[in-house]
Amino acid sequence: QVQLVESGGGLVQAGGSLRLSCAASGRTFSSYAMGWFRQAPGKEREFVAAISQSGISQSGGSTRYADSVKGRFTISRDNAKNTVYLQMTSLKPEDTAVYYCAAVRYSGTVYDILTRRVIYDYWGQGTQVTVSS
Repeated sequence: QVQLVESGGGLVQAGGSLRLSCAASGRTFSSYAMGWFRQAPGKEREFVAAISQSGISQSGGSTRYADSVKGRFTISRDNAKNTVYLQMTSLKPEDTAVYYCAAVRYSGTVYDILTRRVIYDYWGQGTQVTVSS
């Protein structure tokens, strides 16, 4: 069982930055691949970014990003702190949404699967990000 708690959301002007954090409970955080998703009012929850269980290291690992956030958002993780981050820069009004952290126990190397919402077993409650124009 994994419990996820997001933080760091808020109101920011277009062009600004925010860093979201997701703290996970449990001693096996490094066994889980992590993802960020978002849901705007009236829209389906969509993929934002994902990171493999080991993150990016000399031994491998990978990240994935939605096309809409590539070059602006960066996902990272600190397995010692049981935390995954989403650094968001050059924010746009269309980035306004509730952002959710998700976890799946996955050690494979087919990283594209991490973009699929249905594979994730655990979800946080979400944190609101509002970008004003």
